[in-house]
Amino acid sequence: MPILLVTNDDGVHAAGLAALARSLEHLGDVYVLAPEREQSACGHALTLHRPLRVEPVRDRWFAVNGTPSDCVNLGVLGFLPERPVLIASGVNHGTNLGDDVTYSGTVSAAMEGLLLGVPSIAVSLVSGGDFDEAGRAAGLVAARVLVEGLSPKTLLNINVPAEAPKGIRVTRLGHRVYSGKIVEQVDPRGRTHYWIGGGEAQWDLLEGSDMQAVNDGFVSVTPVHLDLTSHRALNEMRDWSGTLSSQLRRLGERPR
Repeated sequence: MPILLVTNDDGVHAAGLAALARSLEHLGDVYVLAPEREQSACGHALTLHRPLRVEPVRDRWFAVNGTPSDCVNLGVLGFLPERPVLIASGVNHGTNLGDDVTYSGTVSAAMEGLLLGVPSIAVSLVSGGDFDEAGRAAGLVAARVLVEGLSPKTLLNINVPAEAPKGIRVTRLGHRVYSGKIVEQVDPRGRTHYWIGGGEAQWDLLEGSDMQAVNDGFVSVTPVHLDLTSHRALNEMRDWSGTLSSQLRRLGERPR
């Protein structure tokens, strides 16, 4: 049986992790490598300055004293009996839509899997939703990925609405607009401190976006490409190389 690796950023005891693992059992041997504690919004962090420890939780379940990306590295690079054929991250308690994918430990675990050459998906659920419902949607998408594969440098970011989904839409990333993110407070000793994330976020409900789909009651499946190059800007900047090179040479010729 092929091996599937499941991880998350909510910690090894999260209900969403268990639901995702159950939903994939019919596709292969599911192994869980997940952080021993919550790692939400840790992004794509790797632990490089201390050793990682892996503790068994139960059969094929392991807790790691590191980040979601650490868990994927361990699983792909030798901890598991063989290389996994799929990495699934989630089910996250709360959505990872639009620009939020850049912060998400859930999505970053899938990014790490992709960078290591393994097809990867990330799954998130609107707060208050049914994890088993999210797991069913993830299982359908995972099965399709195993049969058809994914485009190069592409992962799938899945978001599930709180209510029973009306269906599944393939979408693009939306855009979130923040206001008043910094909250300033004073502690009992009179020292000022700040909280990030205290502002009310608003979404641009762009047609075809992940936020629009979830808002309409659909599961959104967004292909996320890891080539961050702006190819349009690259074409627009073609003449920069010659101009800036000449300027750089002239600066180097000036007396010092």
